[in-house]
Amino acid sequence: MGSQGGFGQSKEFLDLVKSIGEARSKSEEDRIILSEIETLKRRIVEPDIPKRKMKEYIIRLVYVEMLGHDASFGYIHAVKMTHDDSLLLKRTGYLAVTLFLNEDHDLIILIVNTIQKDLKSDNYLVVCAALNAVCRLINEETIPAVLPQVVELLGHAKEAVRKKAIMALHRFYQKSPASVLHLISNFRKTLCDKDPGVMGATLCPLFDIVTIDVNSYKDLVISFISILKQVAERRLPKSYDYHQMPAPFIQIKLLKILALLGSGDKQASEQMYTVLGDIFRKCDTLSNIGNAVLYECICCVSCIYPNTKLLEAAAEAISKFLKSESHNLKYMGIDALGRLIKISPDIAEQHQLAVIDCLEDPDDTLKRKTFELLYKMTKSSNVEVIVDRMIDYMISINDNHYKTEIASRCVELAEQFAPSNHWFIQTMNKVFEHAGDLVNIKVAHNLMRLIAEGFGEDDDTADSQLRSSAVESYLCIIGEPKLPSVFLQVICWVLGEYGTADGKYSASYITGKLCDVAEAYSNDETVKAYAITALMKLYAYEIAAGREVDILPECQSLIEELSASHSTDLQQRAYELQTLIGLDARAVVCVMPSDASCEDIEIDKSLSFLNHYVQESLEKGAQPYIPESARTGMLNISSFRNEDHHEVPMHGLRFEAYELPQPVVPSKSPVSYTPSTELVPVPEPSYSREIHTSTAVPSISNSGSTELKLRLDGVQKKWGRPSYSSGSTSTLESSSQKTVNGSAQTESVSTSTSRAQATSSFDLKKPQVEISEEKQRLAASLFGGPSKTDKRLTSSSHKVVKSSSHTTEKPHIAKAADTALEKPTTVQPPPDLLDLGETTVTSSAPSIDPFKQLEGLLDQGENVSAPNHGAVNASKAPDIMSLYVEIAASGQSGGAVNSVPTNGDDMLSGLSGQSIRTASPGGAAGSSPLSKGPNLKDALEKDALVRQMGVTPTSQNPNLFKDLLG
Repeated sequence: MGSQGGFGQSKEFLDLVKSIGEARSKSEEDRIILSEIETLKRRIVEPDIPKRKMKEYIIRLVYVEMLGHDASFGYIHAVKMTHDDSLLLKRTGYLAVTLFLNEDHDLIILIVNTIQKDLKSDNYLVVCAALNAVCRLINEETIPAVLPQVVELLGHAKEAVRKKAIMALHRFYQKSPASVLHLISNFRKTLCDKDPGVMGATLCPLFDIVTIDVNSYKDLVISFISILKQVAERRLPKSYDYHQMPAPFIQIKLLKILALLGSGDKQASEQMYTVLGDIFRKCDTLSNIGNAVLYECICCVSCIYPNTKLLEAAAEAISKFLKSESHNLKYMGIDALGRLIKISPDIAEQHQLAVIDCLEDPDDTLKRKTFELLYKMTKSSNVEVIVDRMIDYMISINDNHYKTEIASRCVELAEQFAPSNHWFIQTMNKVFEHAGDLVNIKVAHNLMRLIAEGFGEDDDTADSQLRSSAVESYLCIIGEPKLPSVFLQVICWVLGEYGTADGKYSASYITGKLCDVAEAYSNDETVKAYAITALMKLYAYEIAAGREVDILPECQSLIEELSASHSTDLQQRAYELQTLIGLDARAVVCVMPSDASCEDIEIDKSLSFLNHYVQESLEKGAQPYIPESARTGMLNISSFRNEDHHEVPMHGLRFEAYELPQPVVPSKSPVSYTPSTELVPVPEPSYSREIHTSTAVPSISNSGSTELKLRLDGVQKKWGRPSYSSGSTSTLESSSQKTVNGSAQTESVSTSTSRAQATSSFDLKKPQVEISEEKQRLAASLFGGPSKTDKRLTSSSHKVVKSSSHTTEKPHIAKAADTALEKPTTVQPPPDLLDLGETTVTSSAPSIDPFKQLEGLLDQGENVSAPNHGAVNASKAPDIMSLYVEIAASGQSGGAVNSVPTNGDDMLSGLSGQSIRTASPGGAAGSSPLSKGPNLKDALEKDALVRQMGVTPTSQNPNLFKDLLG
């Protein structure tokens, strides 16, 4: 760069950058920066510094801040530079303040006026710099100062300014939705901007808005589909391509929005099927960005109303991900597979070997994702293999957070799908033994309640077998060293309740074991408390049964030790045990009833037994109870007093505002009154984040009072108690009219040759590897056949816990799905009108022409009732002709194309919720889709004839971007 420096910078600055880059340690770098800070502090305050030098000093301050040091001494100079008339200096100043300051900094107020002035500048570069600062620095309080100027810039001639204005409004919406609610309609207008960059920037705020309120934007489904179709068909300029993918980030954002709009809506989802099929066919999987678009397309398919062919295309794409050598693609395939099995559990069985490979992969992240997939597809036929694998993995990891999560999932699956009592107990023992105290205490309580309530419905034999199995397993484990405290609590409770219930073990043997536990874990007071209570239960059972009680020496020494303990809880338990041993059988039965752990304790939440005491207190002059909800915003507690009992105010501190002086009224008789100190509530600005709700402001004024009151309307409140906010949020004004899609868009069907070429581009050339027998056995255990019964175990098996607090709805949904798959169904699915470009012939597909089936449906009657699958408009008959009415129309009108709005006004009105009018062959506009074209039956017969002749009907779709970009 020479001795004079390069790019207009001094040699001193270049040496600084070079020395920082060549620093060999952090200490050396800090030494250089501290020396630079001292130099800048000395030079930046010199008088008459040339502007070029000041710009360099500001850039050097940026270097100081970037390396983690404080440069606050120079912030004010960066703010002053934003006021400069030179474009270069102004942009440098804006860059520096956006890096130095945050929205809550004290210096923000100094640049608001500068931003307001620069937003009106004739130089669009200055406007862009100001908009960048607006997005970074404007906070909730200063939004109204710049909001009008930003809105005006939505119509600026330069597309860069319009794009940054959209970004600024999006930032305002994120900070304070109430401040820009009245501007939501502007996002609909900018969606039709002639520049694709502005349109793409509009998708970001629209995604946030649609996420909150989906139903208000259903009319934009057709617009989003049209934009996505034209982007996928490469109608945008080449400058928007990224790695030979047409505007991939716009495609991803559109797919996210469509997934929200199509969720649970059959009518909206059916309009998306064609364009999603095109993306599956045209997407390039040789690049990362192509795989990202394909993954987002799979996510969209898993969210909208399901379609068979789209699910098959998604499963095919997932298989390519799982067969890849890249761990990232495998991870993405496992995640996508977990989304699809919620809709179709059979998809996972197609990729069983790939899932097993991911399960055995050394990559820990991929292995964890695979366990999440197995958790979602667990049923009674594979629960043993999956839970055993999860426990083995839990033992091998050291991450306590993830170990806790794995333990909770193992407990949940064991409770839901356990094949036998013995396996359930053994599994819970492993979880408690290896997860230790990481297991939530609620899991232990639920296990104890599960054993107490039993599994079999009205079958005492199954319950007794479960409890005997638990006692036997716990007696084997109790001698192991360093058992978790939570597990020991469960062991002591079970041995105390059911240790001698089956008669296999004597009371002296069980009490000896419990004493050993209390001695081995002498530092754990909770375990000792559980042990002494278990001893009390055992002795109570023996006394109630009329048998002689022999207190072991170790038990006697334990009682003596706990009687002198510093813990009052342990002392109380020891004294209770001593007293219980001296009682007779009749008294013990009353004190410690047998098998009372399942009895519900009745709790009177209203505390009705205190009504008499409350009434007496009120009669003596006590104040009534004021609920906590009624105390919020209360200014004077005297207004809640009982009017029938006037009390003399008591002396004490008062926090209400001073009352106005009252004129002295002479009276002969003393008058009792209640002083009024209420103030009119002051409205405070409230920035609510709710969009479609308005807060009702309660009135606190006392109309019955004739005293003078201090009115503070319009005065900003600086002190005193908080009062109700009078601010009301404005509601979102959006059009509720639905856009009528007068023409059905159908894509030309690709030939089988092109389909084969597209499929071959996905395939990865890998040699055939012989599968080991171990993997085959594991696959058979994980995926080998549907579950016979995914329900709670009956008298001979396990049943789900009756009221487990941590059991979620997910296993029940999977259980219902598995059961539905097992039952044979005789209802034929409706014919799929979506053709994604191939004519596949499967062994299970019927050989009947679907068009003939449709003819039969129309012959039977006009109103064909469709099964309700949860769609929004499920009560209406499906519009069968919506995909084919345009074919007949184009055939009669000589290939006329559907008319689309050619000017900006028509286009904006179409996107703002008005109906899209389509030219019909007869010249009538605005007619309904069912009233257009020839007879329905004749059209179906013609289409069937065309299919037999091998001719593919085509129709042109509306070209929105052709007019936008033209």
